[in-house]
Amino acid sequence: MNDDQLVIVALSGGVDSAVSALLLRDAGYHVQCLHMTNWEDDGYCESAKDFHDARRVCEHLGLTLHRVNFSDNYKQQVFTHFLDEYRLGRTPNPDILCNKEIKFGVLWKYAKRLGGQWLATGHYAQALSRCNKTELHKALDESKDQSYFLHTLQSDNLTNVLFPLGLKTKSEVRKIALKSLLPVAEKKDSTGICFIGERPFAEFISQYFQDKPGKIIDHAGRLLGTHKGLQYFTLGQRQGLGIGGLANNSGEAWYVAEKNIETNDLIVAQGKNHSSLYKNWLKASKLSWVNGPPAGWKDGLAIKFQAKTRYRQPDQSCTAITAGNGIVDVQFENPQKAITPGQSVVFYQDTRCLGGAIIDEAKMCELSLSEVG
Repeated sequence: MNDDQLVIVALSGGVDSAVSALLLRDAGYHVQCLHMTNWEDDGYCESAKDFHDARRVCEHLGLTLHRVNFSDNYKQQVFTHFLDEYRLGRTPNPDILCNKEIKFGVLWKYAKRLGGQWLATGHYAQALSRCNKTELHKALDESKDQSYFLHTLQSDNLTNVLFPLGLKTKSEVRKIALKSLLPVAEKKDSTGICFIGERPFAEFISQYFQDKPGKIIDHAGRLLGTHKGLQYFTLGQRQGLGIGGLANNSGEAWYVAEKNIETNDLIVAQGKNHSSLYKNWLKASKLSWVNGPPAGWKDGLAIKFQAKTRYRQPDQSCTAITAGNGIVDVQFENPQKAITPGQSVVFYQDTRCLGGAIIDEAKMCELSLSEVG
């Protein structure tokens, strides 16, 4: 990359993107920053404060800051899908769709309008050029690796992308920020979904859905309590059930095992290791590959991968086979806890992120994939 080529850094107002801008500037690159607003301030989403912090960072580093509002794009391309998925009783991951449609979609288009030849972000991941293509790889710091959220990107999306933190640990990033006296050096990391902020999830989602009370039952059909609506719960959830200490006198906590949309029943199981919480097979759709499908995939061969069904989960051994039309069947070597429809199954080969799909259903299956098919 030539030093006279413009790198646009997506500057959120947090420490990771700030250090990314610092590292690129100090490496001699021509750097400008772009801050985007995806959600208007509502007392919880602190977009005004984030912009203020981004401006302070740019003043400290002597960099130009641009600002753009993508709130309409975000609501149309991400938030509408988020609500649609909850209506279906699923648990979507808006960060994955935001990366595809917003950060590496409309934001990158806007960056090019500013003259940018490269887009840099504070993601913990690596974009590596191999054999005339750009591959997506895990970050060195696997505890912070964000390739799971980036798996829908295509090789073309990654060709002009820089991840300056790909070989940094989080502790190193904090030390760099402190040493450089960045204004956000001690700012805490954002957690959860950006538009929800610090408020309870139930409080937020109740603005968009009417309560639909139903029964809380166990797998034997025993009534244990009532709920206000299935949209307030996700598989594997423990908190907020309001039935602690009931039945069996085991003293173990209750967990959400299933959501029956047809009957509006919330089915729970007692004990974090209850068998009903574990599944070894899933079907997923909207399959996408970063660099195209692996050899033999289109021929219907069963292929072994490492995979994860949630962020920060250790890689799990599995076998996958195409069912056609972007649908994939996956069988895990060991049962997995709380495989959740709406979330993504993401495939890996060592450190390389190959792609993934959105989970539609999961179950325990004693048969092999060839027998299931």
